[in-house]
Amino acid sequence: MKTSIHARAAAIILTCAALGACATGPQASRTAVLPVMAASNSPLLSASAGPVELGKAHFKNGDYGLSEKHFRKAAESEPNNAKAWIGLAASYDRLHRFKLADRAYKQAVRIEGETPAIMNNWGYSKLLRGDLTAARKYLNRARAKDPADPHVRNNLALLDASRKMSRRAGA
Repeated sequence: MKTSIHARAAAIILTCAALGACATGPQASRTAVLPVMAASNSPLLSASAGPVELGKAHFKNGDYGLSEKHFRKAAESEPNNAKAWIGLAASYDRLHRFKLADRAYKQAVRIEGETPAIMNNWGYSKLLRGDLTAARKYLNRARAKDPADPHVRNNLALLDASRKMSRRAGA
């Protein structure tokens, strides 16, 4: 039985698309979320999605400018929404707008207090900037509040690795 070229091409495209959804490694999570997060008007996002949900979607997709826009809108319209401030701070970190990130972290702490998640994120922010002393301070605060948190432990391990690398570079 003879199949048409179009049918074979369609089968190849569908197979490749299916294999792409099964990607592993650093790009796996991005591959998995791209169809959902491609645009704020995506049919997979609810039409009633608020700015925090849109900010999260764009952040997960690596669209940090758009995530900043939506988290800022949420923080402006709901100044006591800690999730909006935390998302805004993380977006600013990715955009290398660290002074604005610090302001957003401070606002999140005013609302929620020094939670392990906020202290961890702020510590990671300091790590991104190369401020290893401040990073240790915030990550230790997070660890004191939740010693079992795997994110805090991983960030402390990154911090230790960064310290070792900077010592080797200076030697």
